[in-house]
Amino acid sequence: MTSALLLSVQGLTKRFGGVVALDQVAFTVTPGCIAGLIGPNGAGKSTFFNVLTGVFPADAGEMHFGERRINGLSPHTLVGLGLVRTFQKIHPFRGMTVLESVMVARHARTRAGLFLSLLRLPRVAEEERKIRQDALDAIAFVGLEASCDDAAETLPLGRQRLLQLACAIATEPRMIFLDEPASGLNTSETSQLAKLLLAIRKQGITIVLVEHDMSLVMKISDRITVLNFGQVLADGTPDQIRLNPNVIRAYLGTEGPHAGG
Repeated sequence: MTSALLLSVQGLTKRFGGVVALDQVAFTVTPGCIAGLIGPNGAGKSTFFNVLTGVFPADAGEMHFGERRINGLSPHTLVGLGLVRTFQKIHPFRGMTVLESVMVARHARTRAGLFLSLLRLPRVAEEERKIRQDALDAIAFVGLEASCDDAAETLPLGRQRLLQLACAIATEPRMIFLDEPASGLNTSETSQLAKLLLAIRKQGITIVLVEHDMSLVMKISDRITVLNFGQVLADGTPDQIRLNPNVIRAYLGTEGPHAGG
């Protein structure tokens, strides 16, 4: 593991019964970049995310985040290290406002923790004020300030995805894994999302992006890795991936980078 890498994965393997979902996958990410991860349905992208973020254990291989080996760590522990994720299927906190939802996420980075803050002890009052301000800052960053007092579950899909990003940002991440962030968005919302992801990178946050919208991936990614049948098919710059004949056959189709898969 070199100091130039924020994430290093070597020989990652995951099986479900007799099915090999990930087969000796190698994947590295340098700090401050946007790394795209693409592939056909069933290629292993979601499994890869789930193993890296502590949802599933790896059957073999090594994973390092910074200098820390992260095999076997829980999702909560990974958030504390600065590795967070969003999900394709959104499950907002029911009964909470946008502000309350982001404040809950922000508690992952507090000394007192959520339980003591709920008790309203005097010693955490100042920290609670800071949590509120940090949450407001994250909400403003993604452009949801007008929805602070709205119930999270009533937001339209595009704004719920912005809320997911605000919650992730509030945890002070070093790296965010984004699982299909453009799913269900219209062209205007996807364009807004692209600008926001580039702005997040400018804040020094590294992004790993799983996405089927090839136009978005090609536009904002610094490097793209292609999975196919649980193996790395190709890795390179967007231009290299766009012109790779194996990728075109396996995923992009004959029409090039805007084709689906």
